[in-house]
Order: sequence, then C-alpha cells, then structure tokens
Amino acid sequence: MATRHEDHLSQRHEAVVAAAKAAGLLSGTNSALGARVPRELLDRAKMRSGIASTTDLVEYALAKVALEDDFGARLVSRKGSIPADVALGI
Repeated sequence: MATRHEDHLSQRHEAVVAAAKAAGLLSGTNSALGARVPRELLDRAKMRSGIASTTDLVEYALAKVALEDDFGARLVSRKGSIPADVALGI
C-alpha cells in the first residue's frame, strides 16, 4: 500500500507530465540523450521522486525545468514599482 508521501510524489509526477503534454512538449520525434551523472545523484533523484525508470526520471526532470515559471524573479523585479501613496488596504 502506498504512503501519503508516495501518493503525493506520484500525483506531482503525473501533474508535471500532464502539463508537459498539454504544452506540446512530449509530442513529435524523440531524441537520444546520453549523459554521465554521479550515481548518488541519480539514485537520490529516483528515491525522492519515486520514479524507477531513468528515462522517465529524465523526462520528468526536463519537463519540470521547461515548465518552470519565473514568478519569483518577476516579483523581485517589481520591488519598488508601487507608488508609496497607494492605499493597499492591508
């Protein structure tokens, strides 16, 4: 039986893959990818994500990067852009 943590990881994985599909990132032809990464990094990523397949893990990781928003950077860049005399009501 899956734990709540495992269910959460699975739901997060499914949500990222679904968003990547909706954005058209998983359609078209596949590309071969070869990389050498430290075994500890690969093992830890598999353990933390709950993804056993290296191919699925790489697809998930690339999708997360491709879909990443820039909210934090945009928020910080707006610092000081609201005039001091605006009543925010808080």
